[in-house]
Amino acid sequence: MSDLSLHTLKPADGSHRDRKRVGRGPGSGSGKTSGRGQKGQKSRSGSHSMRAGFEGGQMPLYMRLGKLRGPNHKKSMPMGPFRTHTTPVNVASLERFDEGVEVTPELLRSAGVVRTLKHPIKILGKGELSTKLTVTAHAFSKRAVEAIEAAGGKAVRVDGASAIPEPEPAKAKPTRAPKAAAEPEPEAAEPSPEEPEAEPEPEADAEE
Repeated sequence: MSDLSLHTLKPADGSHRDRKRVGRGPGSGSGKTSGRGQKGQKSRSGSHSMRAGFEGGQMPLYMRLGKLRGPNHKKSMPMGPFRTHTTPVNVASLERFDEGVEVTPELLRSAGVVRTLKHPIKILGKGELSTKLTVTAHAFSKRAVEAIEAAGGKAVRVDGASAIPEPEPAKAKPTRAPKAAAEPEPEAAEPSPEEPEAEPEPEADAEE
């Protein structure tokens, strides 16, 4: 084995592969059309950087489907990148922190638990937690809050609200007054038989 020096350094055998040189003539195997075939959209430049949801010009799927109201249902609008997302973090991932540490989204990012802070962080309850921590996040599941508090810690939302929002009291339906029973209509008095009209008395003969 020769001595290792700068002019003898080279990659290990089989670890480096030359790039594919296209458009170098028909004898190269990838000449003329450079492996793209003839005509068509994918033979053009820029054909592989189309916008999300583009289907070649035909009516796209998100326009063919019916929609529902609100942004939180699969069949609702808006769709795609306008939906809200959260970054899930299970309580088992919090076991790596020392007791008494205040766990914040920034600490989770620096520790490599989450990759980005672009989306809100929600703490979920999968796994076990035995370390007392004060966890600050955008949202918590009910199981996660129970696990954190069982270990002696505290769950705090970023906006200062309660970790588990209390359910709103159900609005009492307005009670309608019972309909008053319809009073029976007074029976019409039976017509009394008409009394015979008194016959006029004959006038007295005038005195002669």
